Amino acid sequence: MASPTIPLDFERLSPEEGRARVRAFLSSIRRRRTVRDFALDPVPPDLVDTAIEAAATAPSGANRQPWRFVVVGDPALKKKIREAAEAEEREFYERRAPAGWLADLAPLGTDWHKPFLETAPYLIVVFRLDYEPEGLADGTERPHKNYYVQESVGIAVGILLTALHTAGLATLTHTPSPMGFLAEILGRPKNERPYLLIPVGYPAREARVPDIDRKPLSDVRVVV
Repeated sequence: MASPTIPLDFERLSPEEGRARVRAFLSSIRRRRTVRDFALDPVPPDLVDTAIEAAATAPSGANRQPWRFVVVGDPALKKKIREAAEAEEREFYERRAPAGWLADLAPLGTDWHKPFLETAPYLIVVFRLDYEPEGLADGTERPHKNYYVQESVGIAVGILLTALHTAGLATLTHTPSPMGFLAEILGRPKNERPYLLIPVGYPAREARVPDIDRKPLSDVRVVV
């Protein structure tokens, strides 16, 4: 049975206004950088909540919305997450990582130490939901499959990072591997699988970032 429909709420812009807006957006988003040095200044929680609301507007397969955003501000939990993440990262850097991968990481100056997992005021742990439990008439449950989960959650995360940047906050995308410890520490149900760990806060006054370039438009756009 088809869902009822409503009129599309869409603002059609003139080409001039469209250019002005997208150029302003490009100017802003070019300043977004991955930050590893966070200030201890508190972050108003409504900024994070509003950014998550924006992320939750993302399109998803069959509108299943297969994401969960767990906001961690408790210092004790952040400490546990840091300790577990550093254990996995140390194993990666010292034993598991191929030489080529380490060579590519070397110019960025990263290693297994992750102090930002404690200093950032908030950690947003993004979980993907491959399925959701569905109650049946007999009181049992069955899994209701979600579709295009990786793609859907990836789009939502892109919106989340952009929204947090728009709110004047700095972020980092952290992917310790494996990430199963996040579900355990945070007590998440078995249908939620860790996808990404995002420290959020204001950058420290002395924060520095690598002097890197982005590929030019001519390298990333193909016109056919």
